[in-house]
Amino acid sequence: MRIALFTGNYNYVREGANQALNRLVAHLEQHAGAAVRVYSPVTDTPAFEPAGDLVPVPSIALPVRSEFRLALGLPRATRRDLTRFAPDIIHVATPDILGTRAQTFALDRRTPLVVSLHTRFETYLDYYGLDWLRPVVDRHIHRFYRRADHVLAPTPGLVDDMRTLRGDDRVSLWSRGVDRDLFAPSHRSLEWRRARGIADDRIVILFFGRLVLEKGVEEYVAILRELLSSHPVTPLVVGAGPAAEAFAALPSAVLTGHLDGQELAHAVASADIMLNPSTTEAFGNVVLEAMASGLPVVSADAPSASALIVEGETGHLCTPGDRRAYSDALVRLIADGDARRAMGAAARARSAAFSWHAASESVARLYRAILAPPRQARTDGDGVSAILAPAPSHP
Repeated sequence: MRIALFTGNYNYVREGANQALNRLVAHLEQHAGAAVRVYSPVTDTPAFEPAGDLVPVPSIALPVRSEFRLALGLPRATRRDLTRFAPDIIHVATPDILGTRAQTFALDRRTPLVVSLHTRFETYLDYYGLDWLRPVVDRHIHRFYRRADHVLAPTPGLVDDMRTLRGDDRVSLWSRGVDRDLFAPSHRSLEWRRARGIADDRIVILFFGRLVLEKGVEEYVAILRELLSSHPVTPLVVGAGPAAEAFAALPSAVLTGHLDGQELAHAVASADIMLNPSTTEAFGNVVLEAMASGLPVVSADAPSASALIVEGETGHLCTPGDRRAYSDALVRLIADGDARRAMGAAARARSAAFSWHAASESVARLYRAILAPPRQARTDGDGVSAILAPAPSHP
């Protein structure tokens, strides 16, 4: 198989979406006998080495979020490269200008077109005073996902939403995985905590992810400010981003900046509870990594979180924006160490259901089904093409 992948950010800023894409490309090349060519904006300071062949596409910095790049189209040189590559499938991961032009290229040449959902961009607008753009963005997103031959979504709830939006069943689950060796309770370290001035008896409440407004930064700060006045807690902020200054309102917070590898594993496992007020995630990789590290998670009851967290067993799901509900859930876990540890153990066990190999193989299986001769297709009892409905990568 020859796969052409288009994305707005493949490796210049580390985030959950491009981690999944790089995992997929590595799997396709190593286990599925595929050749993958990736078309994306790049920078002179990539966050990590890319999997596959990366073809730079000219781009400019976004005006509101300058760390991200925007390609203004599909340049002639890129089209020539794509034509020479002659992909069997074109896979588009971002509903930007580059992704839309790649869709048109695929449709014009009758190349099978797969689109995957990674980011709920429409939910970001309110955080940047752009809510007036919502009708325009919604129309674009609806058209974008309806143009594809098949859509991949990361949670069962979003699969259902996409099927409703499209009016058909050509939507499949592409879940995510977690490295349970890297993210594991065994990496918990009192020495790591002590080196950062955290007393052994403090309950460490983790914020984990990019420090941007749409991740619930302001909610986290407001909730922790209230808790700090009456409970022995320490805020631990693992991540970097333009909203870091918001944590100045928490003078006792420990901010690590961006971490990788073993240092990241120690930081996450050395917390006691994760608080995740974000409602904008498509999947929530950081929630799964915290769960694998043995932490109970108190989270907004958003589709991404409810696909991972079992209420009352591995964490608590709270009504978005209800700070009292978050505080009450945290206070219960702070007060009851046995319940906290039992939830953490259950969260660790739950994370075993999510495998990067299984998730990536579900996409490879979809590609093969799309390229299979029509006579191999069959229909299940609901009238859904079974060969185009890959088995989910978790129960």
